[in-house]
Amino acid sequence: MKAIVYHRYGSPDVLKLEEVQKPTPRDDEVLVKIHASSINSWDWDLLRGARGFTRLSGLLKPRNKILGTDVAGRVEAVGKNVTQLQPGNEVFGELSWRFLSLGWGGFAEYVCARENSMLLKPVSMTFEEAAAVPQVAALALAGLRFNGQIQPGQKFLINGAGGGVGTFAVQIAKSLGAEVTGVDSTRKLDMLRSIGADHVIDYAREDFTRNGQRYDLIIDVAAHHSFSDYRRALSPGGAYGVIGGSQFRFFQTMFLGLWVSMIGNKKMGTVGAKPNEGLTYLIELFEAGKVKPVIDRTYPLSEVADAFRYFGEGHVQGKIVITM
Repeated sequence: MKAIVYHRYGSPDVLKLEEVQKPTPRDDEVLVKIHASSINSWDWDLLRGARGFTRLSGLLKPRNKILGTDVAGRVEAVGKNVTQLQPGNEVFGELSWRFLSLGWGGFAEYVCARENSMLLKPVSMTFEEAAAVPQVAALALAGLRFNGQIQPGQKFLINGAGGGVGTFAVQIAKSLGAEVTGVDSTRKLDMLRSIGADHVIDYAREDFTRNGQRYDLIIDVAAHHSFSDYRRALSPGGAYGVIGGSQFRFFQTMFLGLWVSMIGNKKMGTVGAKPNEGLTYLIELFEAGKVKPVIDRTYPLSEVADAFRYFGEGHVQGKIVITM
């Protein structure tokens, strides 16, 4: 089968289309013929070996050669212990559990996945849409539940709203009746309005932590402001959760947030999600027409390096999808 492989950390130039062995499912796995996958920020970090935890997959060079954790496709074969899925089922899901032992494997024609890591794809959802969902939608849902489910009328702000997590968070928050503010670059503001944001802020022109507004919930994908700035922008009883951005700010929030949450009436901390967590609910919102994946561009498998170059420019609106 064909796959995008990298043998050393670096720029997108190290990604090569190669012929590799087609995998065989274990007893509890299914073999999925991939129709689409998508790029996440973790793929970008793993490609470059940019963060300490990414080197767990190989200190000096990647041990696992195929990136891509979000996939959508059709089951081609099943292991002997598989009971819920069968050949022909259209599925999607996240492959994070493979990280340390096998690598992810989504940028390829086939991948093996545990049965419980795949969900049945709704008939009304295309493979491209399904591939854009798993990791970012689960994180968006986790963020909106960080301080208990966000309530109608509450003020919600997401910093870095124009990416994968943000575009889902905006739509889900609107479906729950929140007043939504999206912060991002100028080129993404019209898109944010089109998916339901009540207010948009161009981060280059306005600092949302200093404009006098206070928010019940802030979810941060960019994490460029100081810890005290975020705390100041919260309403009494409000919460701030960081998902991505500056690694220093992420770990600072992890440790200082616990202390702030204990001594005051504001909650601050980090947000994470288990693979595919909450996606059954996301499917319900999709089928009700309340949420739709935002796909900026699609690239064929042979052009994954170009897709990563575009991702690295920081202009992506929603997700980049790879088609087989």
